Amino acid sequence: MMPEYDIVVVGAGHAGCEAAASAAQMGSRVLLVTMNLHTIAQMSCNPAMGGIAKGQIIREIDALGGLSGLVSDISAVQFRMLNRSKGPAMWSPRSQNDRMLFSQAWRFLLENIKNIDFLQDAVNGLLVDSFHVAGITTSMGRSIRCKAVILTNGTFLNGVIHIGTKNQSGGRISERAATGLTEQLRDLGFESGRLKTGTPPRLDGRTIDYSKMEEQKGDESPERFSYLDAVQVFREKSSHITWKTPFPEKQLSCWITYTNSRVHEILKTGFDQSPMYTGRIQGTGPRYCPSIEDKISRFADKERHQLFVEPEGWNTIEVYLNGFSTSLPEEVQYQALRLIPGLEHAKMFRPGYAIEYDYFPPHQLQYSLETKLIENLYFAGQINGTTGYEEAACQGLMAGINAHRKINGLAPVVLKRSQAYIGVLIDDLITKGTDEPYRMFTSRAEFRILLRQDNADLRLTPLGHDLGLASDQRLFHVKQKVDETERCIQWLKQTRLEPDEVNELLVSRETSPVSEKIALYQLLLRPQISMEDLLVFRPPTVSADSLRQAEIMAKYEGYIEKEKQLVEKMNRLEDLPIAPEFDFSRIKALSTEARQKLSRFRPRTLGQASRISGVNPSDISALLVYLKR
Repeated sequence: MMPEYDIVVVGAGHAGCEAAASAAQMGSRVLLVTMNLHTIAQMSCNPAMGGIAKGQIIREIDALGGLSGLVSDISAVQFRMLNRSKGPAMWSPRSQNDRMLFSQAWRFLLENIKNIDFLQDAVNGLLVDSFHVAGITTSMGRSIRCKAVILTNGTFLNGVIHIGTKNQSGGRISERAATGLTEQLRDLGFESGRLKTGTPPRLDGRTIDYSKMEEQKGDESPERFSYLDAVQVFREKSSHITWKTPFPEKQLSCWITYTNSRVHEILKTGFDQSPMYTGRIQGTGPRYCPSIEDKISRFADKERHQLFVEPEGWNTIEVYLNGFSTSLPEEVQYQALRLIPGLEHAKMFRPGYAIEYDYFPPHQLQYSLETKLIENLYFAGQINGTTGYEEAACQGLMAGINAHRKINGLAPVVLKRSQAYIGVLIDDLITKGTDEPYRMFTSRAEFRILLRQDNADLRLTPLGHDLGLASDQRLFHVKQKVDETERCIQWLKQTRLEPDEVNELLVSRETSPVSEKIALYQLLLRPQISMEDLLVFRPPTVSADSLRQAEIMAKYEGYIEKEKQLVEKMNRLEDLPIAPEFDFSRIKALSTEARQKLSRFRPRTLGQASRISGVNPSDISALLVYLKR
């Protein structure tokens, strides 16, 4: 007979791993249930972490004490900081990863957390007592009781895989789907829907002619996701495994190639067998990561589409063809591939495919990710309609934190939109809902100047430390960074240069000369001048991270201050509470749509109400007047 647990986490993808790790490290006794222990933290799609806005999320997870940043660093084969040509609010870290090493590293960390037990089985039901979750049931006939359950089922809920006219049940290729849970949740009153995602063919790297492609190298001085040294963390946990990263001595390159009109013509011959165009797929696909057939249909004026040829790891010849996601028949995929420059002789390890799966619209959740219908039941990841490893991982982290706190009688942790991209994501899901796979972008964050990837530790590590997740070492680094940054700013303000020194520096910058002494701080405000230029003038002994922080705070001081003032203004609305049982139908001044949306989404504050689609400023004004009464 199985013992009783504090928390059962269903699914060991990115959300499930972070959920299990956070809850267990905070003190809960956790059971992690997965259908296959060999695919823990499987990178089901592209072998990469981070990217636009997603990199900020990984930094935030790490700052709170989550593990995705450490795993990404130890398994990286390439690192790039995207959007360097733009302002620092847009800089986004991204790593290319060794797919097998990534999964191995996650399992290693989880197995070194003493409060986690593992079970290979399929969960097909929940034990529910009076709308309060009490455990799970499995396909092997087990009934396991617990105080809370976190569902992180990914694409496995009634998943169906499509390749041309062929389809089969499955959550990933060659892995069976999960059945039973959706039907039970519907019976309990939950609303569900269908979404679709896809993946491209995997190729044999030995058959690719890279000389016909553009090489994309990693950064010359690669950074990391984690604020800790991943190698040191892994080595401290094991004396018999050699953990290392080859940076900066070696990185693997990615490669760029393009489709062409001949490729498009071949792909079009398979449209009559495409499950999307014949109506066999009912689920909505991701708007911002369309299949190749979607691209040539929606963007018919485009003569070519960019493709990224990405290595899958240090010790494998397998290659991922990013940008060529498809569910067309295998023979059509093969013919089209061979017309792409560099892929004329390419062999496929496996074809691309689409997968359709169940999800539960996230307006049915509290901001803690606990469901509104069933107490102590939490949803995290693609079950909530998101797409991407990073979006899933941060939900898992927050669900694990809040499940642990709930069963211990503590208030939930809810991050604000002005506090973290994680707060933006969860707020978007619950106040706006989603009927298509949700993906994070910097444009979704109205306070993105404050939510930069470089200050995630300053924003969130003190909170992570208070929760018992971020270590004393992490907090020490934050305090050190704050002190060093302040010292650096004082150095900039106090160090004044003679006119000839300044003019010597400015001569190569094509900017006007000066005739009097000037402080480094004033000089740094000129867009042509960087901190690197000023370091020749008696620099303070501080870290590169602190120097960068000081430069950003100096150059963008006005913008940062303006955004802080906007946050304070918005917080006055944000914190005005709305009772859970509030009857919106009583306010006749509200539009019919507003009454319907507010009754459906049940916002807890006026700020949340203001972000619901269909609720206009006039509705918020009417609601504000009523609440003040």
